[in-house]
Amino acid sequence: MKKFILLLSLGLFVSVTAMAQTKSQTVKNKIVEASCAQCQFKVKEPRGCDLSIRLGGKVYFVDGTNLDAHGDAHEEDGFCNAIRQAKVTGTIEGDRIKVTQFDLKPVTKKKG
Repeated sequence: MKKFILLLSLGLFVSVTAMAQTKSQTVKNKIVEASCAQCQFKVKEPRGCDLSIRLGGKVYFVDGTNLDAHGDAHEEDGFCNAIRQAKVTGTIEGDRIKVTQFDLKPVTKKKG
């Protein structure tokens, strides 16, 4: 009987832990910072240039669009050289956001 209760408790613990890790968060029409994870947000892994957003101080990799869909990443105002503003809608799961909307805001030039 003790073994059964122990196994049941362990099974419940594992189920609750797994459900907590797969919890998703919906983001709707949120203005976020968008850029290259490695070049601008200083994310070390995975290596290489990847489109990401920063929301609430946390960086999320973007699924549903990519760096090349928004111009040359290495231009002066490209994602590898600048942090841009974007309006996004999507679902966050773990360290990724699956976007259904990703509207990059125009660059505003400073007068001077």
